[in-house]
Amino acid sequence: MNKPFPASWRGKALMLSLVLSVPAIFAVDASLAASHGKKKAAPLETRQPAHVAPWTRYSDWPKTDWKDYNTLATLASPPRTDPPKLDGPIQGDPKKGAQLAFDRSRGGSCVACHVMGSGTPSLPGNVGPDLSTYGTWGRDDPWIFNYIYDPRTVNPESVMPPWGRHQLFSVDEIKDIVAFLKTLKEPAVFKDPLENPATRPLPRETRDNLDPFVNPAMEAFERGKRAFAEAGPRGQSCLSCHAAPEKAFRSWAAGMPKYEPRMQKVLNVEEFITRHARATTGADYPMQSDDNIALAIYLKNLANGQPFKVDTASAGAKEAAARGKALMQRKIGQLNFACIDCHSPEKGANKWIRGQWLTESRGQTAHFPTWRTSRSEIWDLRKRFQWCGVAIRANELPPDAPEYGDLELYLTSLNNGEKLSVPGIRH
Repeated sequence: MNKPFPASWRGKALMLSLVLSVPAIFAVDASLAASHGKKKAAPLETRQPAHVAPWTRYSDWPKTDWKDYNTLATLASPPRTDPPKLDGPIQGDPKKGAQLAFDRSRGGSCVACHVMGSGTPSLPGNVGPDLSTYGTWGRDDPWIFNYIYDPRTVNPESVMPPWGRHQLFSVDEIKDIVAFLKTLKEPAVFKDPLENPATRPLPRETRDNLDPFVNPAMEAFERGKRAFAEAGPRGQSCLSCHAAPEKAFRSWAAGMPKYEPRMQKVLNVEEFITRHARATTGADYPMQSDDNIALAIYLKNLANGQPFKVDTASAGAKEAAARGKALMQRKIGQLNFACIDCHSPEKGANKWIRGQWLTESRGQTAHFPTWRTSRSEIWDLRKRFQWCGVAIRANELPPDAPEYGDLELYLTSLNNGEKLSVPGIRH
């Protein structure tokens, strides 16, 4: 004889039926909800973009569309080909060549990476060798031309842009630059040690990023705290479920970003905020909106002092981290740079590109979101990724792009053990 379920089991069955009836847009993992003793997966809205759609680049950023060059999501750059064949010595105008080499509108100019004699403009870099005596090196004209046109024909590992192949300079303009380089025969003389990248002091951040009188981003912490307590359209706030956030989120952010199997992608703190709030309180905090950044700062600040410990070993996470590692090595944009070209010690890291010091990959993540004094605004890490792309003339991706998630997971894994200190402050 079948016995009726006890009242307590009937109540649990009713609760489970309610969970299973939640719209799919909430993406609640019903199996976890039904498993006795197991923690429920946090509800997430999974169908909509986590950013304001349609995505458009920031109004004060360059408007150029670099669709003909690689991004982190697409391969579009022209393949490497042999430079044009030139017969005999190159005839060019060295004065025009100097103007072109120093023209910052052409991808930052040659002095972004090179010292080029006593006429070098202010704040040259040293990612590349000092070319002040290049005219005495004995290189023939075709070799010099070919290296400028596309250095990959000589050195496949070069970090120098393919100036000709990617149409930053024409053939005639490169001839002028060759003529200019042949005039460089004397070492550069710097009257100010700050101008010499070999003697320029390294930047050191000494400001107290958690002092509200020093870091304007601390105001966002207070805004995030208020947003955490504000009721959303469904009448509940974050506090309705997390009454003791200081305890509940003491280390949560140190484990983010994390691979989310329900979406088959990596979610960072900012995207999680967007999707979890939509599925619970009904509030809409699109990524990179003021409230989203404020909540991210609030939650990460609660984990300050905790070391990063992101998962790259479990199912899905391992593959995502491997994709992120590959993306760090992908050449993108008209300038044809990869993350490792600027942030690995074997290439550009620990050197100057113009007046900017290029740091290694470790130490890059623990202070985001961060106040950028040069911009007077707060950037999350995804906005930093976006600007890196635009700066090297590559189209950016929306902030919730899966490629950014993979990249952030791998980069953060390189920073495992680094302690959170949010919000940051940087120039």
